[in-house]
Amino acid sequence: MTSPVVTLRSADGASIAAHHDGAHVVSWRPAGDGDERLFLSARTVLREGVAIRGGIPVIFPQFAAEGPLPRHGFARTMRWTLAGVDEPATGDASVRFSLVDSEATRLVWPVTFAATITARVGGARLAVSLAVRNTGDTVIDFSVALHTYLHVADVASVELEGLRGCRFRESSAPGVLRIDDESVLRPTGEVDRVYVDVPRPLLLREPGRALGISATGFPDVVVWNPGAAKAAKLDDMEPGGERRMLCVEAAAVQRRVVVAPGETWTGTQVLEAR
Repeated sequence: MTSPVVTLRSADGASIAAHHDGAHVVSWRPAGDGDERLFLSARTVLREGVAIRGGIPVIFPQFAAEGPLPRHGFARTMRWTLAGVDEPATGDASVRFSLVDSEATRLVWPVTFAATITARVGGARLAVSLAVRNTGDTVIDFSVALHTYLHVADVASVELEGLRGCRFRESSAPGVLRIDDESVLRPTGEVDRVYVDVPRPLLLREPGRALGISATGFPDVVVWNPGAAKAAKLDDMEPGGERRMLCVEAAAVQRRVVVAPGETWTGTQVLEAR
């Protein structure tokens, strides 16, 4: 039986692992230090049809419960097709998965589409791209995110730079936009924000290391940590797991993506260990 997890390594020793279910990157270790940079809960279930708690879930074609579809859409819980693996003798390694509309998807979202996830790893960088092609004859629209769980030693000691001056909304008040006037974001307890039209790369700092975060095609950034009280209610979150993760997500949620017939939208998030 073919393993549902694809593991690959670049020529310089960087590695990733990706699961067929959800085209879900579940591990990333940059070249050099080899430290795991993605959080994966010890309690998550790696089984078809069940969302994975950690890694990089693909949120498509709906963000959260902001619409009539299942929460966070269906892409993260569907079995994607392995479309290609490349481990060259020199340079980056990459893996590609594809998902096309089916009877199951059209029951909840009556749209024809072809989606591709490509994860490319090498050196200190991981780039994950999502492309969605409208294969029908009418305009489609959707919201989308790469729900990236970053592994940290202690979330209480991290600082996220690059959001000062940006507008954001809290999940508890989605209709109210505020301005972040803090020099850095220090997550203390629960945080659940959508930052709108973020114009610059971000830097996640923690003692001893940092992570650069940039995106193209994704105008928004979601920052999320459930905090201790809500994490304790998540069956698939290990005790204290919320202290070892922070989600910094490339997203397009404030304004839905609109794709004309025959056209393709592409968004990419790049993570760089420093």
